[in-house]
Amino acid sequence: MTPLILVVDDEPDVEPLFRQRFRQELRSGRFTLDFAPGAAEALEVIAAMAGSTLVLVLSDINMPGMTGLELLPRVKAARPDVAVVMITAYGDQDTEQRALAGGADALLTKPIDFAALRERIDCCLKAVGA
Repeated sequence: MTPLILVVDDEPDVEPLFRQRFRQELRSGRFTLDFAPGAAEALEVIAAMAGSTLVLVLSDINMPGMTGLELLPRVKAARPDVAVVMITAYGDQDTEQRALAGGADALLTKPIDFAALRERIDCCLKAVGA
């Protein structure tokens, strides 16, 4: 099965941006991307993928309803094997400490450094032997 990365963000331009930035990887089947516009939808997707090839969750922190920091422990409880990277426009030290203390593997700030994100994805894929 192809490894899956779930992107959780309420901004509508995130999906086309990620599809554009990772078009070579998507075309080659290196991994697939799925998108959820909020935390509640992300939890539904994760529950539906129990035992699947989900290898990484990329979640925005500042979202309406449940924030990414509130989503984080729920993702880790449901899928402790899955890496979680938090993404935020507010990369202050307190936010980073809260994310890492909550179980995040890393915190990236917006605008996203796609080279750094690619490195993180490569690490996740190697960890699952993909």
